Amino acid sequence: MDNRPIMHPAVKLRHIRAFLDIAAEGGLTAVARRQGISQPALSRTLAELEDLLGQPLFLRQGRRLVLTEAGQLFRRHAAAAIGTLEAGAAALQPGQAGSLRMGVLPTVATRFFPQVMLRFRDLRPQVVLAVETGPHFHLMQMLRDGAIDLMVGRLPGAQEMAGLTFDHLYEEDVVLAARAGHPLAHRPLAEALARVPLILPPATALIRPAVDACLASLGLAGQRPAVETVSLALGRGLCLGSDMLWFISRGVIVDELDRGLLVELPLGARSLAGAVGLTMRQTATGPDLATLADVARAVARERAGAPGPPAP
Repeated sequence: MDNRPIMHPAVKLRHIRAFLDIAAEGGLTAVARRQGISQPALSRTLAELEDLLGQPLFLRQGRRLVLTEAGQLFRRHAAAAIGTLEAGAAALQPGQAGSLRMGVLPTVATRFFPQVMLRFRDLRPQVVLAVETGPHFHLMQMLRDGAIDLMVGRLPGAQEMAGLTFDHLYEEDVVLAARAGHPLAHRPLAEALARVPLILPPATALIRPAVDACLASLGLAGQRPAVETVSLALGRGLCLGSDMLWFISRGVIVDELDRGLLVELPLGARSLAGAVGLTMRQTATGPDLATLADVARAVARERAGAPGPPAP
């Protein structure tokens, strides 16, 4: 059996960190300045890594360095490896401050995940929770690149799950929202949707296919929206200031529904439910990550009123 390492033993941690920093920055100048070394020295470090791996990792496009296909693949694994090493070092010093980097989608950002974060802070007050927000495709890319440790939100498509795991927390539906006192609130659904401007999730949103299917079932296939957004601030402002109707995940507007600012128009028997949970790389480890997942499960059980183990 050949036990020789696949990666050249001369590859050092400094090579990996330099590569990841350059990939994130898209150039050498800022990285060299931040690391306190000269740009030629950083360039030599990168050249050494490419020689040791036997692959070009970047292409130059104008002033920017852009990852090659090999560079993209190596970045994904290198970022996961660095994350694992840092988690291991943190585990040896449990009293030291650490951080968790997470991507949070709008459906959990209003109520569910703030509850998770507050409870996690009680258990791990020394850990900084660094939160990124944005559209699904952006956070998925950050997760694959190792820029975040997990993503919280709806279940990604099956074609996106290679190398990832999904921890199911609860089911959530998409609702049709309107301002309180909307003049068409008691009219047939198809009539109301045909008579007023619509706010739909963007075409890239995970919930958009279900919304399009709902419209098609009402004979409104191809209905053009006036606005595409899942932003709470924008969608709420548009609904409160007009007769627009908004298809949106319930979790985004749960507080507005509870306070009566927005109301839910019945969709009849049409079910637009989908799974919400934690998406992580299969290689993700660490005690803080495990604690966060335990807390999220406990909050989800309480949300559903289901019995289960005591909350952390």
